[in-house]
Amino acid sequence: MRIHRSSLSLSRPFLYKSSAAMITKNTSYSMFSVLFILYFSTNFSFSYGVDSITANKSLSGNQTIVSSGNTFVLGFFKPGKSSRYYVGIWYKNISPRTIVWVANRETPISDMNFAELKILDGNLVLMDKFQVTIWSTDVNSTTPNSVVATLGDDGNLVLRDGSEPRTIKGFWQSFDNPTDTLLPGGKLVYDKHKNTKQLLISWKNSEDPAPGLFSIEVDPNGRQFIMRRNRTEQYWTSGAWNGRIFSSVAELNYVFNISYVDNVNETYFTYSLYDPSSLFKSVMDVSGQLMQSSWSENAKEWNLLWSQPRQQCEVYAYCGPFGTCNQNSLSSCNCLQGFKQKSETDWNLKDYSGGCIREIDSLQCGDGSTFMDREDKFLINSQVSLPENSQSVTVRSAGECESVCLSNCSCTAYSYVGNACSVWNGELLNLQQLSENNGSGRTINVRLSASASQFSRTKKGKWVIIGAVVGSVAVVIVLLAIVVIVICRRRIRTPNAVEGSLIANIGEDNKSNIGVPFCTWESILVATENFSDANKLGQGGFGLVYKGIFPEGQEIAVKRLSSCSVQGINEFQNEVVLIAKLQHRNLVRLVGYCIKENEKILLYEYMPNKSLDAFIFDQNLCKLLNWKKRFEIISGIARGVLYLHQDSRLRIIHRDLKTSNILLDEEMNPKISDFGLARIVEGKGTIASTNRVIGTYGYMSPEYALDGLLSMKLDVFSFGVVVLEIISGKKNTGSYQSTEDLNLLSYVWRLWSEKKALDLVDPILLESCDKYEVLKCINVGLLCVEDDPNDRPTMSNVVLMLSGETAVLPVPNQPAFVMRNRILSTSSLSSNKLDSSSNELTISLPQGR
Repeated sequence: MRIHRSSLSLSRPFLYKSSAAMITKNTSYSMFSVLFILYFSTNFSFSYGVDSITANKSLSGNQTIVSSGNTFVLGFFKPGKSSRYYVGIWYKNISPRTIVWVANRETPISDMNFAELKILDGNLVLMDKFQVTIWSTDVNSTTPNSVVATLGDDGNLVLRDGSEPRTIKGFWQSFDNPTDTLLPGGKLVYDKHKNTKQLLISWKNSEDPAPGLFSIEVDPNGRQFIMRRNRTEQYWTSGAWNGRIFSSVAELNYVFNISYVDNVNETYFTYSLYDPSSLFKSVMDVSGQLMQSSWSENAKEWNLLWSQPRQQCEVYAYCGPFGTCNQNSLSSCNCLQGFKQKSETDWNLKDYSGGCIREIDSLQCGDGSTFMDREDKFLINSQVSLPENSQSVTVRSAGECESVCLSNCSCTAYSYVGNACSVWNGELLNLQQLSENNGSGRTINVRLSASASQFSRTKKGKWVIIGAVVGSVAVVIVLLAIVVIVICRRRIRTPNAVEGSLIANIGEDNKSNIGVPFCTWESILVATENFSDANKLGQGGFGLVYKGIFPEGQEIAVKRLSSCSVQGINEFQNEVVLIAKLQHRNLVRLVGYCIKENEKILLYEYMPNKSLDAFIFDQNLCKLLNWKKRFEIISGIARGVLYLHQDSRLRIIHRDLKTSNILLDEEMNPKISDFGLARIVEGKGTIASTNRVIGTYGYMSPEYALDGLLSMKLDVFSFGVVVLEIISGKKNTGSYQSTEDLNLLSYVWRLWSEKKALDLVDPILLESCDKYEVLKCINVGLLCVEDDPNDRPTMSNVVLMLSGETAVLPVPNQPAFVMRNRILSTSSLSSNKLDSSSNELTISLPQGR
């Protein structure tokens, strides 16, 4: 047994020998040794030097076993702030602890020091201090005395005959009994003979591994897998298997090898990695989404590569009864007016399944003959997607539709649209709040108790009476006051008024707390030494940037918008409110803002290495970025954009992604900055064409620059340009080696077509670069800058392609803006494309194509 704690390592022989020696010398030393050992046994995690539990070796307390390759650990754990303990498997060298399997998820224990995991009668069992079985593998073994439980480097716990070679298949394994995680090599199985299914079932919440509401399984009636809520309501499907991919999730093949087997005995889905050394997991999350992530050793974090359903609100009844889901809100779940959270504790743990309950519980029942002041009322909720399971009623008016609902004690809501009356009985599930420009929004009238609605009506009536009396007296005074105010504002609008207007507008646009402090003008003057030239860091499209130091030593970057800046009040408000809500290691962090008269100031975390363009385009500084670091920068930018497009609460198009807007911290980690032009979108991320095309020449996609069509694929195009600039050390606009090359994209495409792709690489990188990675990045960059936005990958696909070691990549078509007349004529968009008979590419040689 070894004690794993920093550099301390005490072996049993050493302890025994030391104890024996001390006993012969002094009894007090012996007592000290015993106390010393007891102290460490209760304060340190013990790990057997083997990967198995045997009949003579059990686990309790902090004891663990570790897989032979030092990848996975089996032991006792306590999730979050919970007071309950479980037996589980987790990654050994990943922090925070990532659990991939739980034995006793439905039967936790209160004290791990009085519980024991051991081999008993041929089974692996968990017993409490009273020797009562809490959990068991519950199998029959013909050799119970030689059974061992072995933890493999694939994360699979196998019960087997210890007298046989390890290559012999065991008679029980954790892979056949998954919880919420499917590791590479694991299976989702439907047994045709037993008519049983293996499911991935989400945790109840982030601190409770008990089976939650959401699950995924192989469809016994079709060649696909499906997600269900409460094991019944289907809300997502992978699409049919065509022998190579699942139709709705073709991008899965970018990173791993998928197998779907259907024979007379069983149907199952499994997958393996192209790169066995990477760490990857598929988790049925408490959010109801299947999330697939890979571990980044450089960033020391899990990178979300893919999730389905893509939209949180597509998860059926995610917000529970009487809850509304809003995809474009920081808080995705909210209660209908007149309702409150059923359990605030559950909501804090992201478990919204309990939904909402009425603030005032009682509803008035009857046939509508009750007193008017006691009659239930209906609250209008506009721009929502209507719940399912409605009943249609034939009526002649909206009033009759309301009366039908009032006459039924079970009726909770009605909707009257286009002479059609729909009523709902019982709980309202799957309500979604839609944006104002969403044409599918409908109106639903939700029933509230008499006392709740009467409170609002009485209060309103009181103010109506007071207003009628006071209004007739005050009307002349009010009119006179308005006239005076208008005249004064026309004569002069003071700087203080402008300042107040800005602050008011920010507050109006973002009624919730912005989340960053308002800094005084005086404090910024002190920090920047009155905006001295010595502190100037550079100049952006919207003004100057200065370095500042607050009295406590905090370094900041101060963005001072010029009075003639293109970024007006709207862009300033947009950047303050938007970036304050974004939290990601590859996005620059806003630390404060200031408004003083005509001055608009943004305060960011200070990036000592300035921007990416200052390095890759500088003849000397470029030498500081070897290929390994450049690839890390490319991957980091991709993760940042993916967060904006998919993983943040708000789906965001940056609109001005370029090398000068990529800042580098002290470790050269990339941080996306400058969100003044960013736009919040919903749905698939496509907005109707805009008349205001703003951005940077060379980074704008053709459909945006020429037609004003704004979508997520604009950022994908910009990212592709950035990738090619990082690889080549050349700007997209400028002179190139051939007169036929208009820009960098044209140059790259010519080299790629001539199978000379490696000629693109910055000469200083040739010795340090991984040629496979370089070719992969060039391939990805070209895919991102394709002419047709539908041909460009999503950012989730980009991250998948970059993270895969031997992924099969699509063949790129000719990029946008390759021909000189491309800018002058949009008619050549389709004709400039090169045909390709193949739609796949496996990179195996250090050359183009």
